[in-house]
Order: sequence, then C-alpha cells, then structure tokens
Amino acid sequence: MTVCGLITKSQEPVPLQSISVDVAVQGFVADVVSELRYKNEEKATVEVTFVFPLDDEAAVYAFEGLIGGTRIEAQIREKKQAQQEYEDALSEGREAFLLERETNTSDIFTCSLGNLPPDGEATLKLRYVQALALEPDGAVRFVLPAVLNPRYTPQGSEGDTVTMGIPRVPREKLPYTLSLSATLESSHGINRVESKCTLVPLRFTAEDRTAAQISLDEGHQFDRDVELLIYYEEVHKPSAVLEAGKPGAAPGSLMGDPALLVTLYPNLQCASKPGLNATGEFIFLLDQSCSMHCSTDNNSSDAPPRIQSAKETLILLLKSLPLGCYFNIYRFGSTYDSFYPQSVEYTQQTMSECLQRVKDLQADLGGTEILRPLKAIYSQAGRKGHPRQLFVFTDGEVSNTDEVIAEVQRHSSSHRCFSFGIGEGASTALIKGIARAAGGSAEFITGKERMQAKALQSLKKALQPSATGISLHWDLPSSLKAILVGPSPKVIFEGQRSLIYAQIRGQHQFLRCLREGCCALQSSGASEGAVVLQYIFQDQTFTETMKFPLQAQESDGLPVHRLAARALLQELEGTGKKDEEKQRQALETSLSSRVVCSQTAYVGVNTALGQPVQGPLIHRDVPLAFLLFGQFQASVPELKKPSQEEQLPTPKKEEPPLLRLVSLQNADGSWVLDSSLADLLGLSEAEISSKTPDQVTPNVWATVLAILWLHSKAAEQSDEWQLLEAKALRWLQGNADQHLLVVPGPKDISVASTRAWWNMLPVETQALRDLLLQFYQVCKTEMFHQAYESD
Repeated sequence: MTVCGLITKSQEPVPLQSISVDVAVQGFVADVVSELRYKNEEKATVEVTFVFPLDDEAAVYAFEGLIGGTRIEAQIREKKQAQQEYEDALSEGREAFLLERETNTSDIFTCSLGNLPPDGEATLKLRYVQALALEPDGAVRFVLPAVLNPRYTPQGSEGDTVTMGIPRVPREKLPYTLSLSATLESSHGINRVESKCTLVPLRFTAEDRTAAQISLDEGHQFDRDVELLIYYEEVHKPSAVLEAGKPGAAPGSLMGDPALLVTLYPNLQCASKPGLNATGEFIFLLDQSCSMHCSTDNNSSDAPPRIQSAKETLILLLKSLPLGCYFNIYRFGSTYDSFYPQSVEYTQQTMSECLQRVKDLQADLGGTEILRPLKAIYSQAGRKGHPRQLFVFTDGEVSNTDEVIAEVQRHSSSHRCFSFGIGEGASTALIKGIARAAGGSAEFITGKERMQAKALQSLKKALQPSATGISLHWDLPSSLKAILVGPSPKVIFEGQRSLIYAQIRGQHQFLRCLREGCCALQSSGASEGAVVLQYIFQDQTFTETMKFPLQAQESDGLPVHRLAARALLQELEGTGKKDEEKQRQALETSLSSRVVCSQTAYVGVNTALGQPVQGPLIHRDVPLAFLLFGQFQASVPELKKPSQEEQLPTPKKEEPPLLRLVSLQNADGSWVLDSSLADLLGLSEAEISSKTPDQVTPNVWATVLAILWLHSKAAEQSDEWQLLEAKALRWLQGNADQHLLVVPGPKDISVASTRAWWNMLPVETQALRDLLLQFYQVCKTEMFHQAYESD
C-alpha cells in the first residue's frame, strides 16, 4: 500500500503534528477555535496546503499563524487582492498564508501555508462560529469533520477542485492527534452529553446545571468525525439573546449596532395521526454514482454500503405513501432516468413494480451529475391539488453546488425539498442548501446510523400540517427599532429549529445604554424588550412571547453578529444570479464582519524576514483519512465504475425481518395470509388458518398479526414503521369484520383475538403477558376507542 501525502524520503507522512480545538456552545450556537501545528521534517523548503471542511452554517471570522516565534494575523481582503499579496510574498521568499473558499461551494476551505523551511514549524489558529443542528430526538449536534470526500466535477466544468489531489492515508499512520474541550451554556438547563468518541465525564460548573464542561479523552486519533450530542432540559422553550456590537464599529452598521438572536423550536403536537388522506406528488431522486458503493462508515467493515442503506430506506418510504397520491423515482449518476415518464398514481401495481426495481439498483452510474435530473423534474408540470415533495438522497460529491442550489431556488414556490447526506464528508452546503432553498429539511447519515428513521421523520413532515403564516412583532422602547437580518422562516416543521437575526437600531445614546445597561432606558422603566411570535397551525393561531433584558451581552467572538452576517451573505449570494448591487452589499458585509464569502479571502504575510528562501519549492499536501472500497487510496475527482470482478454476484444477505415484513405489505396497508408471512412469523399457513377467530377474514387476521409482530419484535424501530401501522389500522377500520372491532367488552376481544395469537406462538409466559399488553395498546388507538372506552 502506497503512503501518500506530505512524506519524507523514507515515505513517512508529515507535517501536521497536532490539532487542538476549544468550543464554546451557547444554546444553539458554537464559537470554535481550532489550532493546527505543522513541522517540515524535509531537508528542502516546502509549500504545503491543507484542505478542510466546515459546516454550511459556519462563519470563519479570524485566522492567524505563528512561525518561529513570529505571529502573523491574517487580514480579510477582496479575493484578487489577497491572492496577489500571497503570490508576491512567496516570490520574495517570505512566509505567507492564504485562506479562501472553494469556488462554487461554501463548505470547503483551502489553506495554503506557503514556504516552510527545513525543520520549520507553523501553527495556524482558525476561529469560526456555527449554528448547530438538531437530531430527531431533540439533541443539539456539534460535529468536527475529519474526512472530506472528493467533490465530483461535472462534465464540461472548468478547472479542478481543491480536493482533487488531496491524499488519504491509513488511520493508523495519521501523524497527528486531536484534543478537544468544550464549555456549554444554556438557560434551558443541560441534561447530558453523548458521543461516539470517548469523553471525560461531564462536569457541571453551575448549581442550576446551566453551565458545564466536557472534553475528549487523551490520545484521540482524528480518524472520524467528532460528534457531541447535547441534551437540554427545556429545548422547546423559545429564547432571545441580545449581543453588544463591536467596539469602534460605526453606529448604524451591522457590526456596530446590537444584534438579537431569536431561537424558535416549537413542539408542534398534531391532534391526529399523519394525514394518510393527504394528497401530494412524491418524487424520489436517488444517487447511483459509484461513490455510493462506499460504506456509510469508513472505519467499520460491517457498515452497509451507502446504496444499500438508501435502497432499504426507499422501500420503507414507498410502503408508507398514502393511497391517492402520485409518485415517481429518478436515479442519477453521470446519466439519469426515471421509472415513469411522469408521476403515476400510487396503486398496488405501481408500488409492486417499483419495489422490485429498487431492489435491483446498484451504484454503477459513474459520476454525480445532479443538475440535469433536477431540471428534468422541474420541466414536468405539477399536478393540481397534489403539492410536489422532492426527496434527494446523495453522498453530496459535486462541485457545482451553487448552480444546483440556484436551480432549486428558482422552483421553490412549486415544491418542498427534503435532502439526505449519506456518509462522512457529504457536502453540507449542498444538502442544507437545497433543503433551505425549497422550504424543506436536511438530514445527515454517518457511521452506523440508520437512514430509515430520519427519512421517515421527513416523510411525516411532508404529510403533516406545518406552522405557517409566521410573523414577528417587536416590543421595544420607541427609541429603538428591530430590523431583520437575512430571511425570516416561512414554514416550521415539527422537530425543526429556526434562528432569526435582527439588528437593533436607534440613537447613539440609547445604543450605548444597551451596552452599559443604565441611564435613560432603565430610568424610563424599559428594562426589558420582547418579541412576539405568531403562527398558524391546523387552522389555529398561536402566539408566544419571549422577553429579554435590555442589556446587551459582551462577546469577543461576536457569534450572533457573525452568524447574522452569514445569514445575510447566504441570502445575497444564494440566487445564482449576478446582481451587481447584491454583490457590492455582500462584499461590504464580508469585509466588515470578517466572514469569508465567495469574493473575499484571508491573507497573512510575514514581512520581518529579510532573507529570501533558498532552493526550489516542493508542493506537499496534508493527509486525510479516507476509506475507499475497503482500502485506503488517493482521492480522485470521479470514482471509476466497479470492475466486472467487483460486480460478480455475491451471496445475498438475508433481508432483515422488519424489511421482509414491510416488503409483504400491500399498498392499501393490509397483509395477505400466505406462506411468506407465515414463515416470518415462524408458523405454517395451515396453523394460522386453523387459529383464525370465527367470522374474521384471513387478510384481516394477517394484518392484525403483522401489527402485533411490529409491536413485539420491532418496537425499538417504531419510528420506521409508524406510518405503515397507521395505513394498516386505517385499512382494518374500513375492512375488518364487526365481530373483531365492535364487541360488548374488552374481555371478548381478548378471548377472540389474543388467545388465538398466543396459542400459535412458542413463547414463554412473560412474553405472552407482554404481547397481551401490546395488543391492548394497539386496540386503544383511534379505531378501537369505542370498544375500549370503558376499559
């Protein structure tokens, strides 16, 4: 195996020695300081480059370096000016750094370290703020990415991506380690912190558990993403934070005025189950590029291939669709096609046809050309009365991200987009960008996470009513005024958090009072401000009021201001159109906030050295860990199609029992009493038929048994089959014999049904008791409430 990367003559990788990260998490916002230490162990001067990913919702605001005791603080410049200063410094033999964003995407940064002399050391310190995402269970998620997948360059694109030649090495040969510590603050109260990495025990620094500290255990090898899942006590409670402006910045500017962050995470409880009568057009866009052949977990041999996980998820989604809707499946790679010329009605026949085709799909379509299938989808006129819902599954390896997002944005009024990034290194800019552009939501699946639960969560959002008609009203002293920065949310789904930024404008003396918390405002009794949120949910209007003290918090990193600038930059640059006024405003915002955008970069030059560097420059890249088809290789812009040997049939693993049961369900929600279902239940078809209660049809009894199996055998995966169960219960309500559904009392139904169920199962007494309780839980759903209201 060839070792690639920054290497010595003895083939040992260099020069990254260590990474140290400090994180300050306040609510849904993280302020991160990352320090990278390098050493050139070669005898010649080298020019090195480090490429690293950042979340799409992160804002870089500071960059500095230390070389041989000389500190270099980088300055933000217009990109062309920064590049010229960097090149001039290199030609004169001076150390220089250049940090810029990769063209056409916002989540990849490349850091050119410039000239490092023999035995020379360089330490880089990067500062950024980041809005944190939420998991379906309400955990606030911070991730420090370790792996960056290569970005595929579509045919006809000009130039190479910055990641094209970045090498990957075996994790045991990574020459660097990571240390990470985090301070946590939340007015909600901190419950616990979880991680796949080994952590030092959580230590609370406040008696009311509103502050705590956590860190990675020593010696952590940075071979996988570092993930912290932070659980708050009252995470759904809205909050507002007022942050003081930057000292010395001009009043009236974004950085000079106080900035307000309003966090919304409403707990939208539907009064009924998801609307299975809901109409809609559901389009599934599945990535079949060769990179989907890779494992979902680069560090585990038993993790499923990305394509397999996506196929199983698509089967669950197909089975969960409501009757009466329309659907279609598009698959793409270097080429694309669709199962049907246009969306078709969801019936038993169309569902069965698609089910078999999905099972036969492979990761064999070359590169990742997502723009053309998107255009093909949008060229199809939508169906009246059937709002379009687009589900995109990809590992996110594209380089024309901005163009793709712009295409989705242009059609945002006609559909919603739910996106899924599969595997470590999926582009957060692409996955989050297309979801944000079309009012949907984004999910990421890494390691051994099951995609199914997250996908079904998104389908529930598509079927459920959402909060709309969102408006904010400000209650501030007459001397102050709140101006929204960036877009305000148009829709909020269950389980979705929204961050709203506002600039507080007013007369200079009143803004000074906000910083000092004194004089005119307090003497007038205006010690508090408030923001009133109003939204419509299920035809009802809801109002929530968030009060906050009129004393702005001081913060060195200005995280609220930086994220407000990031939100504004996304709005100004997200259309894909060359609007001169918006470009000018984006450039001004970037330069004043120090948040890098497509037009700016950081440059730092050491002017203290008088002697130019002697000898030729050698270009080296800092290695990253990467697993490809079971072995570490150098990255390439497009993964080749698997060879014939790789495609030889291999013994198929038996389908998981849950997937087998799901595959047997009909489009209307029922199951057929046949040998396949009997085999899954561990019985013979004759046994089941002989135990079926009198006057209950075979299909009704098969459906009851299938529901009971879900509750008894797959309870831990209930998030994946709740919609399937809802379809089954609805079918039972319309088709089951009255002798099963309406009885004089609960004792009769327990005799007629539960006894027949337990008599055919080889289980112990305790298990029978559990099944009986589960049966009652099933029966106490909406369709059985009349028969059990006296129980």
